[in-house]
Amino acid sequence: MDVRIMVAFFLLIYGGDVNRVKSLGRYITWNDFKLQQDKDHDYKKIAESSRNGDDANESRVIVVDQKGSGDSTTVQAAVDMVPFNNSIRVKIYILPAVYREKVLVPASKPYISFIGDPNHASETVISWNDKASDRYKDGSELGTYRTASVAVESDYFCASGITIEVLYFTRNTVVAVPGGYKMQAVALRIAGNKAVLYPVRILGTQDTLLDDTGSHYFYQCYIQGSGDFIFGNARSLYKECSLHSVADKYGAIAAHHRNSEEEDTGFSFVNCSVTGSGLAILLGRAWGNYSRAVYSYCAIDIIIDPSGWSDWNQPWRQR
Repeated sequence: MDVRIMVAFFLLIYGGDVNRVKSLGRYITWNDFKLQQDKDHDYKKIAESSRNGDDANESRVIVVDQKGSGDSTTVQAAVDMVPFNNSIRVKIYILPAVYREKVLVPASKPYISFIGDPNHASETVISWNDKASDRYKDGSELGTYRTASVAVESDYFCASGITIEVLYFTRNTVVAVPGGYKMQAVALRIAGNKAVLYPVRILGTQDTLLDDTGSHYFYQCYIQGSGDFIFGNARSLYKECSLHSVADKYGAIAAHHRNSEEEDTGFSFVNCSVTGSGLAILLGRAWGNYSRAVYSYCAIDIIIDPSGWSDWNQPWRQR
């Protein structure tokens, strides 16, 4: 891996204060994405080596196997096994399967890694089917924010080699119709600080990725959606990512929510590819009064509306 990539992430977070990074001793390294004994992806050896303390980083490994031969059969149960306020890296190794569950990584559990096979991310899937119009048992609507298949609220989270998706289930498996009534559905909501995802597939339609708050680094990820499918108010770098629109006629990639000049937030897309199946797609919509989204050195298919951007029908946001 090019060390410059991680340096760029540190600069994004700390504004160039390298000494501060060193003094904190709290950051994500490439070792946090891999297992020490994973040459053959033998989960039994991996788990055993962790229990014996063989991991060079003294990190713990929890194995998720849907067939019952690991430490847990679900991802959420593995997260629940992590101690509150843990101070060492916990690697949750997820064996290939489709995990039909809703997952929450709470703020009280930092330093968690979700690890699949980086060469076969499509084979390890976390999938759920909430949408904004769905209701709790008390009758209240979920709303977009609470629909996430996976919600990450903790700091120093990282993920590699997995797919996170949102699906709706009627008679068959279908995705939402863009612009449908309260059909928004989030695949991933990430609200903790200092997170890295590489390479991860994030699939949905309207409001796929809620890049909510904090500083995040998405490297070589695949993100698919239709309307505002990357949205939120985080300070995030997307590098060498594939952004794919599935909108038929209209849609938008980014909807940033920066509301004041004082907020140091924005989405930066660098060396990304933008593809799609429809026409008249917008690069972004100004969800907030001071929204920021920047595309640098990106390869963009001929799918973008000539206007490029929308002010969300609020003309003063043009300023």
